[in-house]
Amino acid sequence: MFKATNEFSNSIYGIFKATNDIHNAINGIVKAIHSIVNGLENGMNGLNNTINGIKNAIYSINNSLYCIDNAINNLKNAINGMNTSLYCIYNSINGLQNAINSQNSFTNQPSCFFTIQLRVFTN
Repeated sequence: MFKATNEFSNSIYGIFKATNDIHNAINGIVKAIHSIVNGLENGMNGLNNTINGIKNAIYSINNSLYCIDNAINNLKNAINGMNTSLYCIYNSINGLQNAINSQNSFTNQPSCFFTIQLRVFTN
């Protein structure tokens, strides 16, 4: 009878120990799930930060492209202004050459601006 009671007691202890082991295993699973959730949250935060960084980089690129576009337009305007100035210089040179040719036709002198200027002032 004592042996049977002892075995029964050992069985109850085994049940309690198995129940405790199951409880510990469930706690381990819950902790693992919390770790997974925290990892996912951290990963999502990291992904959001990465996406925001990419968005900011794209905005920066767009701003740079806008600046480049403005610079190109300014360059075009400067080139057009330079072309206009060169055209004016060309016309001035042609006018000067015509004046020299006209003066030379009256004086039969070599084409020399300094001489022409002197003749203009001394005539």
